Amino acid sequence: MSLADISIKNLKPPEKPKKLSDSNGLYLYAMPAGLKSWRFDYRFQRKRLTLTFGT
Repeated sequence: MSLADISIKNLKPPEKPKKLSDSNGLYLYAMPAGLKSWRFDYRFQRKRLTLTFGT
């Protein structure tokens, strides 16, 4: 499922940190302070890693 621009802009700050997945490991991470960042989960040498792209 892909995220629409309008749904991201209208997202209210959640009570707890929340992940809204887009596809293939990419997701929007929303924090209670109202900060939103794009993150990407991947595996390298059998370790799960997360790359943050920014707000």
